Amino acid sequence: MQNKKILMITGDFTEDYETMVPFQALQAVGHTVHAVCPDKKSGDTVATSIHDFEGDQTYTEKRGHNFTLNASFDEINPADYDALVIPGGRAPEYLRLNEKVNAMVRHFFVENKPVAAICHGAQLLATAGVLEGKRCSAYPACMPEVKMAGGEYAEIAIDAAVTDGNLVTAPAWPAHPAWLAQFMDLLDKR
Repeated sequence: MQNKKILMITGDFTEDYETMVPFQALQAVGHTVHAVCPDKKSGDTVATSIHDFEGDQTYTEKRGHNFTLNASFDEINPADYDALVIPGGRAPEYLRLNEKVNAMVRHFFVENKPVAAICHGAQLLATAGVLEGKRCSAYPACMPEVKMAGGEYAEIAIDAAVTDGNLVTAPAWPAHPAWLAQFMDLLDKR
């Protein structure tokens, strides 16, 4: 396995597990992961939230940890990275409003680089305009956005993931084993 340089775009109220687990797991197998957030620099933190499935109509939300960014958003050039990770949570709601973020996401699709998005990360993919003709899973509440963006919503188990070309997606953090395995497979093939 060759060390890859991976960009993670995150923000306040990103889902705790969907940020921490891939950030740490990808580093544990030798990759370099830079976590960034618009308007923040290396050493700043973002608040995370913990989403859980407790029998309600949707997930519940609790305050998570502070996650420390290790790179500065304004210094990032996506051309320097081999892959992209987009965690879920509420962060994609506002990240998708930032045109520089959308341009970064589009770069990875234009260059056919591996992209892993989970849960509400599909909101960012939809706004960036990269889902046309792609099979994409996400948290079920994001299904309308996937479809309106021209994607095919993959209705899969909460602990499953789906790969379509350079894109690996999953509905939520219970899918980490499948999602990360499929993403790492793409990284090894590139």
